[in-house]
Amino acid sequence: MKKIELLAPAKNCEYGMTAIKCGADAVYIGAAKFGARSAAGNSIEDIESLIKFAHFYNAKVYVTVNTILSDDEIIKAQNLIQKLYEIGADAVIIQDMGLLELDLPPVKLFASTQTHNASVEKVKFLEKTGFQRVILARELSLSEIEKIKKETEIELETFIHGALCVCYSGQCYLSQSIGGRSGNRGECAQPCRKKYSLTDKKGKIIAEDTHLLSLKDMNLSKNLEELIDAGVTSFKIEGRLKDLNYVKNIVSYYRQKLDMIAENKEIKPTSSGKAIISFSPNPDKTFNRGYTDYFLNDRTPKITSFDSPKNIGEFVGSVKEITRECFILDKLLEPLHNGDGLTFFDQYENLIGTSVNMVNGKKISPNNLKIIKRGMNIYRNYDHQFLKTVENAITVRKISINFNIDLNKNNIIINATDEDNNIATEIIPNNFEPAQNQQKSIENIKKQFSKLGETAFNSNNIEITGNSIVFIPVSELNNIRRTIIEKLEAERNNNYEIERFSIEKNDYPYPQKQVDFSANIMNKYAKAFYERHGTEVKEVLSNSADCLKNKRLMETKHCLRYQFSLCPKQNKANDSSDLILIDENNKEYTLKFNCKECKMELY
Repeated sequence: MKKIELLAPAKNCEYGMTAIKCGADAVYIGAAKFGARSAAGNSIEDIESLIKFAHFYNAKVYVTVNTILSDDEIIKAQNLIQKLYEIGADAVIIQDMGLLELDLPPVKLFASTQTHNASVEKVKFLEKTGFQRVILARELSLSEIEKIKKETEIELETFIHGALCVCYSGQCYLSQSIGGRSGNRGECAQPCRKKYSLTDKKGKIIAEDTHLLSLKDMNLSKNLEELIDAGVTSFKIEGRLKDLNYVKNIVSYYRQKLDMIAENKEIKPTSSGKAIISFSPNPDKTFNRGYTDYFLNDRTPKITSFDSPKNIGEFVGSVKEITRECFILDKLLEPLHNGDGLTFFDQYENLIGTSVNMVNGKKISPNNLKIIKRGMNIYRNYDHQFLKTVENAITVRKISINFNIDLNKNNIIINATDEDNNIATEIIPNNFEPAQNQQKSIENIKKQFSKLGETAFNSNNIEITGNSIVFIPVSELNNIRRTIIEKLEAERNNNYEIERFSIEKNDYPYPQKQVDFSANIMNKYAKAFYERHGTEVKEVLSNSADCLKNKRLMETKHCLRYQFSLCPKQNKANDSSDLILIDENNKEYTLKFNCKECKMELY
């Protein structure tokens, strides 16, 4: 049976544990340094606690060490990976190829999406180099993923939900060029969420003061079966900087989706136990910029969030009338509650908001009525009632166990077997009095052994065998149950096996004969890696903004020519020359168009 992994973000240990309780098969978490989200670092001690918790459920923990590194940093990163290996990390996600030149412990290595995994040739190279998994570029279509799977045997991981970078991961230098904050160093300032204007070479304005590089969020929940058929085995949720309600809601949502698919396909989760949640997950209720399937089903114009990079929310209605105390909606598509957050666009097309003080049908009394105008479209981006429900929701994960209680003349033998065939046995002398009411005694034994309370287990079946039915006091039954549960917990912890893998160096040829700064080489070990694989290193990347003058700062599949119906493929009469992108400080960038590969480049 094929195993499918739901992979969730862990901002910290608490978030990781919550994700696992909600049904994640694995979580990814940042170490204290060298992660692509510098604001989401964690200590070795906290990661170790998360690992112990996860492994109990056969869930895995992957640690990100996926920035590019200087000569001084790479040795520190090597030491960090050694520590992660020692505490039981299941894999380390890396970007810097220089690490493969060092003496690393036998821990699995996953190629970060920052390594620009967008072609068969690149994925095949990483497989031959010794990586155990590649995290695919978000821009790939289903047919491209199918082709990669057909020509490789490596594990494929793909993002299915969350924020989208407009640039191919690992190939964005815009933030570094502006202020020295490199996305490849975990410090992106998110310039793609700013406002820009677009003109042609003659200065004709095509678009003005809008979020031209801002994309909607990814949601591939309708395409999970197709991705499974295409060969993806790990489904990744973005969001190590999102809040805990996001983790609860989105992980629970995809767990339910995958479980429904599993009923009709021969697939199963990679971890154990069943998540039990007390709310109905809804991805529309947590932060999003609107949703898109991006390029999975080929190009579509509905991928952008030009209006705002913020959470606009759900459309609830338009303002029909305004009184002294409230505004009245023409219709109410979603019921509103006191404490909800509302958003709307002002006369300057800026997204602003207010909160709800009181609701009376379509009559809404907001915190600030003065900013509401007749005809405004009103959205809700904060559903107070739903988020309160999620915040207070019970989220537990239970592992199914069967008890066999053999009542014979000399001993009582209790076996507890969990769903992974871990077995714990407890044998006690049968010094108890024969039961006066055998049926009642059997019922009492079953009742007490089914009381697993706040343990990680759920009783599936309790079988009582033997012909020496005795009366066992409740207090004694509870002691026996507690003892055997403790033994089973220890057995599960002892039986978890971490898969280990050592990389052997080779000289399998890199797909390109030459590489420039975009190979993200910042240390002598990375340079040696590429040279060992037969590639000439034309230039390396420094940590300054100066090294990027006149360089390509972005390569995107998002195309502004296409978005504004200026693509020559749409109409051969359209001009195919460069366009100019102008930021809020009047700094100009040249946009070039690689029409053969349907890509846009920013200089």
